[in-house]
Amino acid sequence: MTETSVFSEHRELLLGVAYRILGRVTDAEDVVQDAWLRWERADRDGVANPRAYLVRVTTRLAIDRLRSIKARHESYVGPWLPEPLLTSPDAAEPVEQAESVSMAMLIVLETLSPLERAVFVLREAFGYPYSEIAEILGRGEPAVRQLASRARDHVQQQRPRYDTDRATRREVVERFLAAAVGGDLRTLMGVLAPGVTLVADGGGKAKAPRRPIHGADKVARFLVATATQPVPEQRVDVVEVNGAPSVVVSSAGVPVAVFIIETDAGAVSMIRAVANPDKLAGLAGLAGPRQA
Repeated sequence: MTETSVFSEHRELLLGVAYRILGRVTDAEDVVQDAWLRWERADRDGVANPRAYLVRVTTRLAIDRLRSIKARHESYVGPWLPEPLLTSPDAAEPVEQAESVSMAMLIVLETLSPLERAVFVLREAFGYPYSEIAEILGRGEPAVRQLASRARDHVQQQRPRYDTDRATRREVVERFLAAAVGGDLRTLMGVLAPGVTLVADGGGKAKAPRRPIHGADKVARFLVATATQPVPEQRVDVVEVNGAPSVVVSSAGVPVAVFIIETDAGAVSMIRAVANPDKLAGLAGLAGPRQA
């Protein structure tokens, strides 16, 4: 196999690792591109296991990138959310991998140190043994086990609760969308949990509330008001984003906002809206117009 074909065989895995560590599509793609340059220059005759080599390089590059961009949050305008990623509703995908890419989990992972986050991703999402993680990070296995335990305990304490049945979540999202687009305030409130919260990320580049909105009445009124604002050549899709049925609003074929929806007990419990245009690269390739 050529160096290109070997790298291409593992590219999806590398993107998956980098995105989960970083929570940023564009940065993950940059990291994988850097990994390719390292691979291209490497003495491949001395690489016994290309997969292990590429995961090691990608993980270390992602950790370095994460350390360098942590400061971006300090000057960010309004709430910060991870970059949404178009995913596939694959029922065969392991639960751990599907959950590790959820928006809720990525937000929890943001509270870990870069090393803790890398260890958690490699161990919990991809099932790497501690010995391999230690080799990837260049650390002793006892230290890696300690990092994994600390990260796991932290995540367990903050792990969000939401419905896991895909069919139920899809049905709730479709009812939510129909009520919101139709401007039916009463029906919309019936879909929302009483304590629902909406968090919006406009990054100062798109119109969005600067603070979270709490409560079914306030969230419903905000959504109805938003739905009545004209969007040129609007299209609304219900698609899988970060492993959850979500609503994507496009204008003239370009995604302008995504509403990632979590449900609990058959009601919408959390809405995370991303409208910052710099964060919508992960929705590229949205296909098949499904007008709502």
